[in-house]
Amino acid sequence: MAINVNELFGILDVMPAKQNIMLVGKHGIGKSEILTDYFHKLGIPVVTLFLGQMSDPGDLIGLPRLDEQTGKTVFIPPYWFPVDGNPVVLFLDELNRARPEVLQTIMDLALNRKLAGRTLPAGSRLISAVNDGDEYQLTDLDPALVSRFNIFEFCPSTSDWLIWAQKKNLDNRVVAFIRKYPKFLDGNDVTTKSDMGLEKTPDRRAWEKVSDCIANIEEITELHKKMIAGIVGPIATQAFTQSLFSDKILSGGDILLNYKKHKEKLKKYKLHEIAIVNEDVFRFLETDESVADKIMTIAVNLTSYINDLQNANRNEEIAHFASFFENENYPKAVIFIVTNVSEVYNKLIKFIESL
Repeated sequence: MAINVNELFGILDVMPAKQNIMLVGKHGIGKSEILTDYFHKLGIPVVTLFLGQMSDPGDLIGLPRLDEQTGKTVFIPPYWFPVDGNPVVLFLDELNRARPEVLQTIMDLALNRKLAGRTLPAGSRLISAVNDGDEYQLTDLDPALVSRFNIFEFCPSTSDWLIWAQKKNLDNRVVAFIRKYPKFLDGNDVTTKSDMGLEKTPDRRAWEKVSDCIANIEEITELHKKMIAGIVGPIATQAFTQSLFSDKILSGGDILLNYKKHKEKLKKYKLHEIAIVNEDVFRFLETDESVADKIMTIAVNLTSYINDLQNANRNEEIAHFASFFENENYPKAVIFIVTNVSEVYNKLIKFIESL
């Protein structure tokens, strides 16, 4: 069963550190960064080891040397091994790309938390990531090794990425495009194959690269389009650049900070467009740092927005907005509305009870 980011965090909150986790998912979905951010807040360092790049077990356990006092061979600890006694998280990326001899070393690590006789500090975690699919060149994993991990299919949602993208201040044009056309985030259906047999598919990592490249570029030229195509492929690039010239859907910030300016345009929106606005309202309340400084403005505008939907008998749109109160992706937004916009909260509760 697939899990998203919040569900992964919930599992990490309750699962004992001694139990190992294996995340199965596509490349480029941010597994390492998501885990690093989570454990950083707990003050626990994350060591990422790319097993597919290791040529032999020595890259993992360290190099041997002779102990002149005992006359025995010992292994010099690798650079990452904790020597201060504090727990760490070992993130074993590309587990099913590792050489068989490296995987044998992982067996002892996964079962006993030991490498070359050295034990990881108490409280340390072992998390691995594997790619799954015919498009990857993979190593078959020993069932005995697999049995030492709790396995989860990791599928971060589009909302997960959009929240992350806004926190990271990715270019607004990229965020707005994915918000409107989420199929291009993990572009399984927009793959382009070159004459050399190389396939270019947009993914989350690629869109971050696009954001970095155009951050200081106001006008996208033909040269820029070619650059973007090299990152996400020509199909996604065409859709992205066309979206820049199309009519932009209002954002959550537009609604909450300047509703009067946009209310006439909003009246013309269809259900699917209001649905995009609804979620972006919650996303804005969840992530924007200006919320705390503009509570009164936001409360007035959000109340006007919901009142106008109600007066226009747009019940489906109100039902969609209310559904986010049960969505665990936006806890801060829900608390904000309950605490600061009680009129809206009471209206939504009455609406839900009337269904």
